[in-house]
Amino acid sequence: MLPYWLLFFLVAVLASTSLRPVVTPTSRWPAPWRLMFAVLVLMIGLRHQVGGDWGTYANHVIAAGYQSLPEALRKGDPAYNLLNWLAAKWGLGPYFVNTVCATLFSWGLVVFCRAQPRPWLALLVAVPYLVTVVAMGYTRQGTAIGLAMLGLVALSNRKLLRFVVFVVLAATFHKSAVILMPLAVLAGTKQKLWTAFWVGLSSVLFYVLLLQESVEALTVSYIEAQYESSGAAIRVAMNAVPAASFLWFRRRFVMAPADRTFWTWMSFGALAFVGLLVVSPSSTAVDRVALYWIPLQLFVLSRLPDVLGRRSSQNAVWVRAVVLYCAAVLFVWLFFADHAYAWLPYQFYPWVALWR
Repeated sequence: MLPYWLLFFLVAVLASTSLRPVVTPTSRWPAPWRLMFAVLVLMIGLRHQVGGDWGTYANHVIAAGYQSLPEALRKGDPAYNLLNWLAAKWGLGPYFVNTVCATLFSWGLVVFCRAQPRPWLALLVAVPYLVTVVAMGYTRQGTAIGLAMLGLVALSNRKLLRFVVFVVLAATFHKSAVILMPLAVLAGTKQKLWTAFWVGLSSVLFYVLLLQESVEALTVSYIEAQYESSGAAIRVAMNAVPAASFLWFRRRFVMAPADRTFWTWMSFGALAFVGLLVVSPSSTAVDRVALYWIPLQLFVLSRLPDVLGRRSSQNAVWVRAVVLYCAAVLFVWLFFADHAYAWLPYQFYPWVALWR
């Protein structure tokens, strides 16, 4: 598990030494961020036999080798299946698919983190679960979340069309991302009725194109089968606590009124998952949808030092408190999660191939 801790401590050091909030981030990535992007892509993309579904994803590539391109695309999640088909035809295995997906995820993660006033702290919040578990374990949905984060940044900049494009791209990797489309209505635009109309129309269109055929299968798989996810309550709580914190202190969060409205509704949504988890016959269904609310953790916790401390100050004590919380999350998951064994030990494909 050493590689996971090395990544964590690298980001923790950067978060603990970059204590001045960033007022206006530059569009050009500085060298440390370019280096971190490369580290994330390589560590996520070139992992070997890491993640609970590693065997399933490897079999997807093998199966794609026996399909024509139209057959592969018809199986659903067209962008992901296209990558599997290319990997099979080029003999690149799951490493090609994972690296492309890791690139998209890391791009979205870095852009989203750099949009926060404490970008390294936001990235640190992502490392224990979003990076380690989701990106390395749920390849399709991790990619969808990365693209969704690009959409959230676009939405914050009032670029609704760009938001829709990123959500549609996310849905081509995991169809469930379509559920994010209505968030555009909450973006605080002046023409709410017009926005609601075309967002609703887009949602229906892409539901029909991407999701309709899968609804029955998803219903049977998750709801009727009453699948349960171990740790679902903890993961939902990890969203609910920042949500409650934001609602309690929201007047102390410095942001545009439209952004405050948007994240208020996002927080209410995160709290709603607590109730859904209680009444739903399948915790797995709630758990998988709640993954799209993980960016709320990055957004709130990276701002918490400035909310609880002095505004625009270093607030080193509160930064260290968030660092300790993140360390505790990683420690608990690595040592006590039911499926952590599938992530251990971490193996890097070039190193494994070298010593075969």
